[in-house]
Amino acid sequence: MSLSKVEDPKKVAAAAAAQQSDNIAHALAGAGGGILSMVLTYPLITLSTRAQVESKRAQSSTINAIRRIVQREGIIGLYSGLESALFGISVTNFVYYYWFEWTRSAFEKAAEKAGRSKKLSTIESMVAGAIAGSATVLLTNPIWVINTRMTARKSAEESPSLPGGPKKQSASTFGTLMELLQKEGPAALFSGVLPALILVINPILQYTIFEQLKNIVERRRRMTPKDAFYLGALGKILATSITYPYITVKSQMHIASKDGPKESLNGSLKRIINEEGYTGLYKGIGPKVTQSAITAAFLFAFKDVLYDSMVTLRRSRAAK
Repeated sequence: MSLSKVEDPKKVAAAAAAQQSDNIAHALAGAGGGILSMVLTYPLITLSTRAQVESKRAQSSTINAIRRIVQREGIIGLYSGLESALFGISVTNFVYYYWFEWTRSAFEKAAEKAGRSKKLSTIESMVAGAIAGSATVLLTNPIWVINTRMTARKSAEESPSLPGGPKKQSASTFGTLMELLQKEGPAALFSGVLPALILVINPILQYTIFEQLKNIVERRRRMTPKDAFYLGALGKILATSITYPYITVKSQMHIASKDGPKESLNGSLKRIINEEGYTGLYKGIGPKVTQSAITAAFLFAFKDVLYDSMVTLRRSRAAK
């Protein structure tokens, strides 16, 4: 082998460090974008989650649901569990984008060596999404179990305070975690993990649609935050509509108590269909799809802006 073909170890190390820095920048931008979009849309998450876990009798219009929550708990009731949700979305997006970018860079290097285009194919986008999504589910499922418990607040709804009596205090994130561990054990933190793993198909669909549409746009011009906003919303609407029944099952498994009946994934699906019909699998889909589309739209737009800002800052520091 000629010396000209031997790669300089320093250049290889520098390239690897640059790639690692870029992966972390994407991960931080995704976490920041997730936090901003979550704050803007959280009341819709509350409405959707409660619709998923309450009985058919409790169903009503979105406006009536908002009124009930505000009358019973005040405006703050629409933000029940926000603390854990912000922590959850920041960790979830950081982990997801880090692994997605790591996998993407591996595919791009392989394509470059093979003399192919570095743009990810549909299959490569799906594989990258599957790896990133599976890693994210296993690491963050406990956070979302706690968040769903706090958002649903099932015990408070079943045993409301007497008129004129003391107002029930909402449990903190740490308090909810400790109560869950004491009463149900560590295994409860991974309730619903199977439907969550199946739901990895949601971001796979979302990001595959987004990446392929992004490739089409970038063949014509540079991608803008406005483009990312609309493409992100479209990808999320399609992905959430397809996978929504598993979202309902996951939410119900998250709030199942230790002493309640143990159900498998298929058992939960059959029970919901038997008790409420197929429409029971789509409880709360209106606010959920709306929230998912808006959240994804803002997430992709914010992420692009934050990522570009970090890259600009990094270059300016390097130039000094």
